[in-house]
Amino acid sequence: MPCHFDPTLFEFLILEGAQAGLSWLTILRKRENYRRAFDGFDVEKIARYGEQDVARLLADAGIVRNRLKIAAAIDNARATLALHESGGSLDTLFWQFVDGQPAINRWRKLDEVPVYTPAATALAKELKRRGFRFVGPTVIYSHMQATGMVNDHLVTCPRHAELI
Repeated sequence: MPCHFDPTLFEFLILEGAQAGLSWLTILRKRENYRRAFDGFDVEKIARYGEQDVARLLADAGIVRNRLKIAAAIDNARATLALHESGGSLDTLFWQFVDGQPAINRWRKLDEVPVYTPAATALAKELKRRGFRFVGPTVIYSHMQATGMVNDHLVTCPRHAELI
């Protein structure tokens, strides 16, 4: 479903980064643990995390205990906060890469669905320029799918028609 709510866009960005190299199901099963461990994905709180918080997160078996992914989540909170402080939003930043409307694809088979697109590559590049991490084109395309920026439901899926 199309999402324009910055807190949810931020949550999904953190979860997509955590998912890199793992199955999405693994992260979905840990989602509530992430919410607890990362203060409900409160950008301002996470942006203030220090070494003590990193140590706490590395000891939390309920999340993926990867130092680089944890550091990226903190850096992404700081980059999001900087974006907000400059008058911007994740919503405006992300959705400009699809002209404010979900891209509607008409895939018939799963193997037709790309792992990234030029729009995802451009958004990833812009995010990196702004200080975001773990935001490569594949991670960002997955984020675009999860937040409804692209409709990659197969045409045989009832959700495809619902989202047109």
